Amino acid sequence: MLRVVPLGGFEEVGRNMMILEYVPPGKQEADRLIIDMGLRFPEEDTPGIDFIIPNASYLKGKERTIRGIFITHGHYDHMGAIPYLAGPLRNPPIFATPLARGMILKRQEDFPHTPKLEIHTIDKRDRRPIRLGPFSVEPFHVNHNIPDSIGLAIGTPLGTVVHSCDFKFDFKPIGDEPADLQRIAEIGSRGILALLSDSTGVEHAGHSISESVIFENLDPIFREAPGRVIMSTFASLIGRQQQAFLLAEKYGRKVALEGYSMKANVEIAQGLGYLKIPKGMMMPIEDAERLDPKRTVILCTGAQGESNAALMRIANREHRVIRIREDDTMIFSSSIVPGNERSVQYLKDALARQGARIFHYKTLDIHASGHAYAEDLKLMLSLVKPKFLIPIHGQYSMLKAHAELGQSMGIPREYTAVGYNGAIIEFNRERIQVRDEQIQAQYVFVDGLGVGDVREVVLRDRQMMAQDGMFVIVAIVDRREGRVRGEPDVISRGFVYLRESGPLLAEARKRVKMLVEQSGKMKPVNWTYVRDNIREDLGKFFFQKTQRRPMVLPVIIEV
Repeated sequence: MLRVVPLGGFEEVGRNMMILEYVPPGKQEADRLIIDMGLRFPEEDTPGIDFIIPNASYLKGKERTIRGIFITHGHYDHMGAIPYLAGPLRNPPIFATPLARGMILKRQEDFPHTPKLEIHTIDKRDRRPIRLGPFSVEPFHVNHNIPDSIGLAIGTPLGTVVHSCDFKFDFKPIGDEPADLQRIAEIGSRGILALLSDSTGVEHAGHSISESVIFENLDPIFREAPGRVIMSTFASLIGRQQQAFLLAEKYGRKVALEGYSMKANVEIAQGLGYLKIPKGMMMPIEDAERLDPKRTVILCTGAQGESNAALMRIANREHRVIRIREDDTMIFSSSIVPGNERSVQYLKDALARQGARIFHYKTLDIHASGHAYAEDLKLMLSLVKPKFLIPIHGQYSMLKAHAELGQSMGIPREYTAVGYNGAIIEFNRERIQVRDEQIQAQYVFVDGLGVGDVREVVLRDRQMMAQDGMFVIVAIVDRREGRVRGEPDVISRGFVYLRESGPLLAEARKRVKMLVEQSGKMKPVNWTYVRDNIREDLGKFFFQKTQRRPMVLPVIIEV
């Protein structure tokens, strides 16, 4: 029996991690492979959270059954959780292509107290399979928006399972080779039991845009820019960065990098030969303010409106060197990640007010998705010819749409399985099903040095404070008489402005004194009950008067 157990990446975009299990006949214990170990970035409903990672509690006690971890490419949503999860899983061997390996090791430098990783380099040109227990794994080259991305053909005693990785088919990529369609077709000709295929782009008709089209559209922007070109994109978009260097060379410009993650990725990619940068083209960021604007390109992070990223600091005039000028050309060469729309719009407005001319993906094709569109997904199905289809990577509606696409290509409905995080998708040579039971796969939050110590109740408290504020009332109570001494003190944060809310606060103090003195007549006094009673009473009172629900924190000090 084979099982696919997604711990993340289903019903969401990001946090990709899944387990492939093989259970031999007559045995209970499985052999396991892990594919990817990614994180997800926080959104507006997760205040104060740094990252969200998969819940690996299902693997507790099963560590010795993990044969290996395969990382399909160097994006954080596929490898960013390694520092948090590899150690607790007793450091299984990790397999990654050179660029992904370099990025993993660079990230690991930020976690000096974690155990040293056992990481092996995958040479995707070597067709010899990697054998791990009952599994034999053959990587094959695909296109994505980062070089060195691979799909996996995983041989098992029941048949071959193909994992597509995040992929697209780009026949004219920049800084990469076209996907190896011949190799994929050769794998498909052997007979494929199941295809696990990327669903993120399924709702887009046609084929995804080639990076060569992006290059053609960026060219006139660089050529006609009256001053500096400031281009912001994802730090891991190595191919797009290569285009910036090529165009800078073509039009006699030098390039300054800004953003820690971008500098690190460029250094790794250049060292491994994935980025070709002419000698003398790079310059320090200080020179970008002094050099002739017509000879300057600034390549930076922050296109998603991140508060601490380079571009936001430039827009807010907080950058230590760069100030926006009226002849600057600003290129947002990335799409907007859902949830970031407001911060990106603020960023564009701030730059426009300072005179920059702005280009983005809605005005011109200057960003291409790294994910296969509907026709690309059909091509993958035609090449692989699987018996079963398991859509992966995307919101539930995307997974469902991909299953329906597979059915339109001739795969019977009962041979498609739409899963979810925590599902157990079970199959053999004859049938496939999503079992009724599920495992724990809820979010694990990383907040500072804490991993998993922020639970839903803490997040709800943060959300409540962010929405309606906090109201603290401190009452000093005479233990013998059961009366409040003086007037209760009030602290309000994000609820009401104290100087303009005298009547409301006076009534709140009056209610607290009344509730304390009513309870003080009963001996012994249950002060926990009194605090809960004050919290409930003031909560109702404030909602009645303001239609807001602040977090009410009563403090009673006995003297």
